[in-house]
Amino acid sequence: MQRKDPRDIQILFLSLFLILGIATRDWTLQPQIIVVAIATCIATQWLATTLQQHLKLQPATQLQLSSLKSSLITALGLSLLLRTNDYSTMVLAATLAILSKFLFQVDRKHFFNPANFGIICALIFTDNAWVSPGQWGDDWWYFLLFAGTGGLILKQVGRWDTSATFFGAYATLEALRNLWLGYTWDVYCHHLMSGSLLIFALFMLTDPRSIPNARISRLLWAFCIALFTFILQHQFFVATAPFWALFLLSPLTILLDYLWSAPRFIWLKLSSKQLLVANN
Repeated sequence: MQRKDPRDIQILFLSLFLILGIATRDWTLQPQIIVVAIATCIATQWLATTLQQHLKLQPATQLQLSSLKSSLITALGLSLLLRTNDYSTMVLAATLAILSKFLFQVDRKHFFNPANFGIICALIFTDNAWVSPGQWGDDWWYFLLFAGTGGLILKQVGRWDTSATFFGAYATLEALRNLWLGYTWDVYCHHLMSGSLLIFALFMLTDPRSIPNARISRLLWAFCIALFTFILQHQFFVATAPFWALFLLSPLTILLDYLWSAPRFIWLKLSSKQLLVANN
């Protein structure tokens, strides 16, 4: 019996988070920008997949229906975390996010998280894009909601170890800094209960198609990202430190997969005509 696709529940929860954020946090987020992100991601995925199939003479129908789920997840991630008032900026971010899966591959595996790649490109190439780490506030019920739903998805995907390692390492570093500086523990809790940090760790950092395959590789990879995030945030005062840390250390996946070989993650058990889906 074919197992359920974890992307279905991930799409559901990310959509609910987006509605919740708009309704409860009073975001200045235009619905048109969300539509642009979704339309651009889906269109780019369809065009790139069609071209790839045409060049390799692969059947197209089965592939496109499945791979569009991943593009929708990317669009929802961009809508949740990236802020801009310019349609062209979101088009740029969404287009480059999807194309990164096709352009940056090693052994038919992409190593950049698409949404993260799009966010960083928008920050680099435009002057009207930003990420607001504090947009969710630090309410405890957001923490419980994100942790619960994220844990449910990670249980199905089997990548909970990545989030646990990142949170454990980052929380330990923050605790040591808190003690060293003599801050009260409410400052410590404020740093760890950021909604944006939770979304990053539970839904972006754990993308099974772009992170290392072997468990030991994932643990080392997640620890390095936590350490780099801590350094960027407190030594260089980078407000969007987790996103930059993930972007800059993503190529490390190539080396870790080479050092520790393990089976590659596949969303579903596919027929031979659908195998190309797993690569995108």
